[in-house]
Amino acid sequence: MNEKGFTLIEMLVVMVVISILLLVAIPNVTTHNQVINDKGCEAFKLMVEAQVQAYNIENNIIPSMQDLIDGGYVKGATCPNGKILEVTPNGDVQEVALP
Repeated sequence: MNEKGFTLIEMLVVMVVISILLLVAIPNVTTHNQVINDKGCEAFKLMVEAQVQAYNIENNIIPSMQDLIDGGYVKGATCPNGKILEVTPNGDVQEVALP
């Protein structure tokens, strides 16, 4: 007999190796995902601060987040990690504490 292919034992060994690799990789991916989202929020916050300055230069007033959205300066107030940003009366951008 000259049959080519994998035996059941070979397939089981491959499945065990893949399972071990997945068990090691999945926790690392979820940890890095949070870090990436936090860095994305920091970058978005800096971009909103720049848009606050641009709006202030053009209109001579400190905008609210809704003013920035309505004026097309930003598309929304939500960070990649789900936190919401707001503009303070002095023009600073901060995260809103969620209940």
